[in-house]
Amino acid sequence: MRIAITRGVSPAIVRCELSHLARDPIDVARAEAQHEAYEAALRELGCEVRRIPVAPDLPDSVFIEDTAIVLDEMAIITRPGAESRRSETAAVADALAPLRTLVRLRAPGTLDGGDVLRIGRTLYVGRTARSNDDGIAQVRDAVSACGYRVVAVPVEGCLHLKSAVTVVGPGLLLVQPAWVDPAAFDPAFERVEVDPSEAFAANALRIGARVLVAGAFARTRRRLEARGIDVLAVDVSELGKAEGAVTCCSLLVEVS
Repeated sequence: MRIAITRGVSPAIVRCELSHLARDPIDVARAEAQHEAYEAALRELGCEVRRIPVAPDLPDSVFIEDTAIVLDEMAIITRPGAESRRSETAAVADALAPLRTLVRLRAPGTLDGGDVLRIGRTLYVGRTARSNDDGIAQVRDAVSACGYRVVAVPVEGCLHLKSAVTVVGPGLLLVQPAWVDPAAFDPAFERVEVDPSEAFAANALRIGARVLVAGAFARTRRRLEARGIDVLAVDVSELGKAEGAVTCCSLLVEVS
């Protein structure tokens, strides 16, 4: 069984943290509707959706991915790089505690889950404004006994590593080469580059044999379909104004 833990859109999302986008008014009602459609897509892809209650005072809390790294052996509760987001982790830890042993990152380490890309037994971790070397080192210490390798990856021009690269098939990456060097990854991986007109299109969520993508990026979607990938598109345009995307809004937990 696959559980998708989500969190509703806070009415305070209009005050979200922004790093690489100019502030654009967010229609909260439309963002809520898009989030509900996103959850419906997760169910279509075979997930049991468990939603954590809305946090009215936490603007970015819908972007639940940043609060934890869920592995088969444990869940690492992160220490988000934006101080305003650190209160988000308590409710997420409560939701994960029945499903995984918890490990918690400590100060001065910071790390956002959106900076962690798992491929097999390797965790590629973006070195960004949100995730520092101490946070990466703590993750390495936490997972090494379980046989994981941690590789730090420089990222420039975007918020998180998963803004620049995601897995869309076995041995296949979707990449924005302007933001991350594809040479940072195993040379055996094949890659699809985003269409040059769609800078933010590299964030995709693979669930089983299908891939969830943002509906705004039709050209990149066609590139994926040309590779034989079964793509499901959802509209996350309002969430995108808060630098969110399709991986950001859920934590996937495999349970037996």
